[in-house]
Amino acid sequence: MEVCELNHFDDENEIKNNGEGYDLEGNYGNENLEKNYSDSNSIDVEKIEETDNKYELKDELERLQISFNKKGRKRFISGTLAGVILGSAVTLGATYAFLPNMLSMRGISLDGAQQEITINPTQDLTVYSAVAKKVMPSVVGITTVALERDWFYGVREVSGVGTGVIVDKRGYILTNSHVVGDGNVKEVMVLLHDGRQIKAEVLWNEKSLDLAIIKVEGENLTVAELGDSDETEVGEIAIAIGNPLGLTFERTLTQGVISGLNRTITVNAAGETIENLMQTDASINPGNSGGPLLNARGQVIGINTAKISTGEGLGFAIPINIAKPIVDQFIEKGEFTRVYLGIQGVDIDVYEGATGQKAQSDEGVYVAQTIENSIATKYGIKPSDIIVKIGNDKVSRMSNLVRSLYKYRPGDKTTVTVIRNNQEVNIDVVFE
Repeated sequence: MEVCELNHFDDENEIKNNGEGYDLEGNYGNENLEKNYSDSNSIDVEKIEETDNKYELKDELERLQISFNKKGRKRFISGTLAGVILGSAVTLGATYAFLPNMLSMRGISLDGAQQEITINPTQDLTVYSAVAKKVMPSVVGITTVALERDWFYGVREVSGVGTGVIVDKRGYILTNSHVVGDGNVKEVMVLLHDGRQIKAEVLWNEKSLDLAIIKVEGENLTVAELGDSDETEVGEIAIAIGNPLGLTFERTLTQGVISGLNRTITVNAAGETIENLMQTDASINPGNSGGPLLNARGQVIGINTAKISTGEGLGFAIPINIAKPIVDQFIEKGEFTRVYLGIQGVDIDVYEGATGQKAQSDEGVYVAQTIENSIATKYGIKPSDIIVKIGNDKVSRMSNLVRSLYKYRPGDKTTVTVIRNNQEVNIDVVFE
């Protein structure tokens, strides 16, 4: 609400100006002053000329000034009151004449007989409310019951709450892996926009990506539109929808911008990281996990996954393009078949820390061992090779390699780049 400051003026200072004043028309000048002199207070010039006594002349001028001030004040006050009355009448007349049209422009009509006001609100959608109308029916609440081992109580049931987004009319829902206990859950229930609660099945999850696909059997499901996260730029509008702090605040919408791209965060005490994340200042809280991050067109560009609790406005989402190949396979085949390279590998810093030896590359995945009859052995990837690239994706850590492989399906071709004997070697492979 705006606060208006009224400027009050000193009326006394307005009228005290050597006898000058305002006439009824608002003109400021000396016309009335001259008229006052000509009426009854004109100076007797002959009398002044005949008077040689300077004190008599002074007395005459003071008499005239006093007489003028009294009449000038009376006329100024009378003129001011008349101006106020006239101005008020004009204002009331204009208001009476134009008020119906002014109210009509705002959707308000006046009944001439009873003077009752009827409000007819018109639709006024902002980008945020438009996105909400489009996407809200596709956002679901997810409740889980997981079995957790506790050192004091033993195995106990633990409940959880998260968010998901419908990506196919047959009931496929995309969410976070951690929302469904990384697959270790006893029960998963989905709360739809229309109030229905349906039991769900976990079809797939990947902890390193923090993504999962669950499925419900239902009808009349509204599917969200998936966008292209590769086209997202810093500064664009970002809208998050989810269930912060539980279903009490279900389908809460928060808004902000894309604050950064390709972020890496540590997600647990073991030092595990998630990379290539989108950063946003749209508010994300526990319970928002698994919900959509949207652009101004209402397209899903990310899946909200985490926030940094020690700071404000530091939320992160998994780019939707990472999940698209997985979603597409489920939509096309009803299942997801993951391709494997067939290696046992470790990050370079882990290898150097364990062996005390300097690796041939500062970044990459050190191949400790290849698995028999795998893609790696078939196409000539060898132990002690350092994988630095899969296709066009740079591989700096094991998590990069896993994430890159999710883009491929059986039958796809790509090139694996390794460092061998301090030289780059390109190896063409076909996944099975």
